[in-house]
Amino acid sequence: MRLALALFLNISMSLQLSTSELQTAQDLLRDYGPAQPGIASLTQHNGDLEISLEELVVEAAGTAVYGDARKKLRQVFMRNLRREICGDEGLLSKVEEYNKGPGKAVALTGLIVYVIDLVTFPVNPAIATVVVLWLLKVGIRTFCDYTEPDEGMEL
Repeated sequence: MRLALALFLNISMSLQLSTSELQTAQDLLRDYGPAQPGIASLTQHNGDLEISLEELVVEAAGTAVYGDARKKLRQVFMRNLRREICGDEGLLSKVEEYNKGPGKAVALTGLIVYVIDLVTFPVNPAIATVVVLWLLKVGIRTFCDYTEPDEGMEL
C-alpha cells in the first residue's frame, strides 16, 4: 500500500517541473528566443506542464476559448500530439540520447526543433518547448501511456 501511494504521488508530481528543473531549462534555453514564451508560462504556473501546455495551445488558437470549447481543444490537440509523437522511434532515440548526457543547450534546442518538424499540424516553439520538457521529465513511454484515452472516454 505504501509503495502504491508513493508511486501514485510520484506520477502525480511528475507533471510539474521542480524549481531546479525549471531553472535548468531556463539556463539551457536562455539563448533560444523562441522557447521563452514556453519558459515564461512554466514559470508563471510553477512548472505545471499541463496547465502551461493548455494555455499555449489556447493562445495559439488565436481566439478566446472558454469552458467546454477549451476542454475540447485540449483533447483534440493532445490526441493529435500523442498520435504523432508516440509513433516516432526517431524521437524516442533522441530523447534517450539526450537523457544519457543532459545539460547541453544545443541538444535540448535540437529536440524542440525536431518536435516542431515532426508534427504535421502547426506547433510553435513555445508549445514544443513545454512538450519536450514534459517528455524529458516523465519519458516518452510514460507520456504516451498517460495521454492515452481510457477505453470509451476521450482525453
